[in-house]
Amino acid sequence: MCGIFGVLGSVDKELLSAMSKALWHRGPDDTGFFFGNKVALGNTRLSIIDIKGGHQPIHNENSTIWITFNGEIYNFQELRLELEIAGHKFYTHSDTEVIIHAYEEWGQDCVEKFNGMWAFAIWDSNKKQLFLSRDRLGIKPLYYFSQGSHFVFASEIKAILLDKLISRAPNDKMIYEYLTYGFHDHTEQTFFSEVKRLLPACNLMTDGNEAVIKKYWNIPFTNKEIEISNKNDNIYARRFLELFKDSVRAQLISEVPLGTSLSGGLDSSSIVCMTNQLLWVNSGAREHAAAVAEDRQKTFTAGFGDKTDEREYAEAVNLQSGAEKNLVFPTSKRLWNDINRLVYFQEEPFLGTSVYAHWEVMKLASQKVKVVLDGQGGDELLAGYLVYHLVFIKDLLKQRKIISFIKESVSSLDIIAPSLRYYFFWSYPKRLKEIKALLNKEFVSEFAEAKQESALTKYEDLPALMYRDVTDTSLPALLRYEDKNSMAFSIESRVPFLDHRLVEYVSSLPITQKLKNGWTKRVLRNAMKGIVPEKIRKRRKKSAFATPQETWLKELGKEIKEVFASSQFRDRKYFNQKEVLKKFDEFCSGGSKRHHDIIWRMLNLELWLRMFIDEKNGSTIAALDPT
Repeated sequence: MCGIFGVLGSVDKELLSAMSKALWHRGPDDTGFFFGNKVALGNTRLSIIDIKGGHQPIHNENSTIWITFNGEIYNFQELRLELEIAGHKFYTHSDTEVIIHAYEEWGQDCVEKFNGMWAFAIWDSNKKQLFLSRDRLGIKPLYYFSQGSHFVFASEIKAILLDKLISRAPNDKMIYEYLTYGFHDHTEQTFFSEVKRLLPACNLMTDGNEAVIKKYWNIPFTNKEIEISNKNDNIYARRFLELFKDSVRAQLISEVPLGTSLSGGLDSSSIVCMTNQLLWVNSGAREHAAAVAEDRQKTFTAGFGDKTDEREYAEAVNLQSGAEKNLVFPTSKRLWNDINRLVYFQEEPFLGTSVYAHWEVMKLASQKVKVVLDGQGGDELLAGYLVYHLVFIKDLLKQRKIISFIKESVSSLDIIAPSLRYYFFWSYPKRLKEIKALLNKEFVSEFAEAKQESALTKYEDLPALMYRDVTDTSLPALLRYEDKNSMAFSIESRVPFLDHRLVEYVSSLPITQKLKNGWTKRVLRNAMKGIVPEKIRKRRKKSAFATPQETWLKELGKEIKEVFASSQFRDRKYFNQKEVLKKFDEFCSGGSKRHHDIIWRMLNLELWLRMFIDEKNGSTIAALDPT
């Protein structure tokens, strides 16, 4: 895992040096550069595979092609053998070198052969072209600036902003969509008007004149059965288990200590239990990942001491697997102490305080391991959120499948009953109106177009909603949190549920393999029988990785009100300060409970503006060491 960066056009060595320092946390083990004719590549390296020989940038046999790479290619050994047979010569044992020879052999199509997570840039001096690529699901980030003949890219925005030719101007459209809908990471645009993100499953080619982007993969979300309709649950579950086991096995490869983030939910519990099975039952897998643990698997869990606390479920997994448990207890006070570091390393505003809980877990893990497996993606792919269940039932009614509608409604009642009143009587237009009342009228009028707003929130059915969440909204946001938090503490994070083979299989399953008879994640539950504790496998009520956000914001009432009452906040073109203070007082007094989400978004945005936009030289904030 690394930080990558580079320039095509006017090369300033001082800029490249500064970019490497800004990305030091992503790769504290090594730094390397390549300087060519009007091109430069850089890399800060976190050494995981081929620790001794994997120095980057790496080149081909005659040094005409160079690469800087961030990520892991899990099937690199198989590809290396294929390339060696084709005549390619290797001078390292790294997966990075496999990419460069794969590019020589297959061109841009090489990415279709990779199983892994990646963001890389290849300079082809023969073609005078720069080739950038990002993995299928967008697990690893890649940002860029392109204007005329000047092209700059990096793993993080803060490194790009060091270029004095690039403005720090905020992107007001992104700010509007974030404040009103809670959307971010849903488009190629970022919160910085001149910086873009390369979207998942995309390649970019540029010769310094034009950047051409091509999408090379898509997710086949559908509710149609792609296999024989008379297959029973066990057949679906067996295939899922095969793919899931192979994904975990592949992602255990490491030359450094590895652990697992454990929330207590089904997804992370499945990873812990499968890891345990592979390491301590399958000796071959243990040899494959000899450095995973000195004695036993290590798990890392956050606890809160209230209704959001799920330690009892995490403890059940630790007891069954014999894992070494490691606990951390985030609080509102600790959040406020760390808030500037968190805003700095996340780089763009985010949705809630659960990001801080994850930050604390990564900080804890960094004390013992360098690689962490995490469960991101399971909820989006397997319909784990409550809203999916509600939409599924609504779809049954819309399709006039009355018997199925009644059966599903009754069997799901214990899960959905607490939310029925909110779901059926909650008015989205009214909620939107309440949010907009907290914003500056002129700012709202500039972006509030009916067609635009309906397009952002519209979906036809459950498969369409799930596709949107995986490609545009929920998952991209979660993966940004995952990458930025883990890398802040120089940890490589891996997500076994996002192996593209597993994603393709799950996304094309019948919807009833995800939701049926009141059960979510049905195929996963069936596959994990006998592997995870029944207390976990048969647990029906499970919220997303949550924190006591409402309580925390009230506990921080004095500090937050100082922000909202400040002249800086008042002078922004985004907020209606008078209404914000009024609503915040109501919230702290016990009213307006549902407003904790917009309160957080306004607070987070203001702190982000102060750090990245107001600062004349925001790069000086790089001194904010997360430790």
